[in-house]
Amino acid sequence: MSLFDGIGRKLKEDARTVALAPVETVRDATYTVEQVRRGKLSPVEPLKTVGATLGALVMVLLLLFPVYWILMAALAGAGGSLLSSDGLQLFPETPTLKPFLWVLGDLGIPAYTIAVNLPLTDLALVVETPEFVFLDVSQYGVENPSSFKKFFWNSVSVAVPTVLISMSLVVPAAYALSRREFILRRKVLFLYVLMTQVGGGLGVALLIGLYTVYVQFGINDSKLALSVYYAATAVPFNTWLLKTYMDGIPVSYEEAAVVDGAPPWRVVTEVILPLSTAGLATVFVFTFLAGWTEFVVAQTLLGTDNYTLPVGLFSLVSEYSIPWARFSAFALTFATPIMLVYLFAQRYIEGGLSFSGMEG
Repeated sequence: MSLFDGIGRKLKEDARTVALAPVETVRDATYTVEQVRRGKLSPVEPLKTVGATLGALVMVLLLLFPVYWILMAALAGAGGSLLSSDGLQLFPETPTLKPFLWVLGDLGIPAYTIAVNLPLTDLALVVETPEFVFLDVSQYGVENPSSFKKFFWNSVSVAVPTVLISMSLVVPAAYALSRREFILRRKVLFLYVLMTQVGGGLGVALLIGLYTVYVQFGINDSKLALSVYYAATAVPFNTWLLKTYMDGIPVSYEEAAVVDGAPPWRVVTEVILPLSTAGLATVFVFTFLAGWTEFVVAQTLLGTDNYTLPVGLFSLVSEYSIPWARFSAFALTFATPIMLVYLFAQRYIEGGLSFSGMEG
């Protein structure tokens, strides 16, 4: 439990840091003004800091402008546009939330009856399910809402097994390659490096062969089979990444635990894994994104009922026109969880990459 305790403690620290950020900013500004007033700090230094902050803010705003453009395109609605005869408009004239209601809403799941025949009798147990409505958008003039919730569930049911399968292989493999000596260890390391380099070049041939094999076994429309493929492609790089992170953990920590009488499994769970939190978080995010955002293989293997979010987004594109407002709202709703996860895990990802020697 020490690993999860450490993660929970860091999450609490992050939440506390975010909550107290405005207070700390005001406190630092007050302290700086007081130091300048007393003559202990040159006024030039705060001005340099303010200038650098404004410059960084302008750069961030420029980088976020495409996201802003997509948001405004969604708010413009089906009949709106940011481009007109008067030029570019930074805000739509008649903003509307209908595209987002179309993405998230539903018309309700009607109640239906389930009849189960009781064994050894002629009686049947009849159960009527209640009507379920997540967000009824019919009252807002939205008809035929999207299948976002179905696509979302499909993506979750693909990404979660991808993480579980890949982590169950990556963690023990990384530990063995980092802390244990065995026959052909260097050859295995070379094979892992080779697989991380040539996988992209063989992507098309691999996809054709994969589709043929999956069709032969009748699992081409299986989300679990797709998760297995994603996990297999994620294992080489992430194993090498986590292995290089574990290489930086001093061996003396393990030796101290062994001297204290800890068995090997406790050395791993209470020494190595808690010290590898940043690396584990990095691998977790990478494997999750592999199952959440991949498009080509999912479109090739899955049928319409099992489409994930990227394929569902592509299905909005018709042959002659694209509903840009709905497309933009769908894309933003799809990307929001990813942005939140990355922002929340950013410090762990940066720590894992820099610790493993991949910084820069």
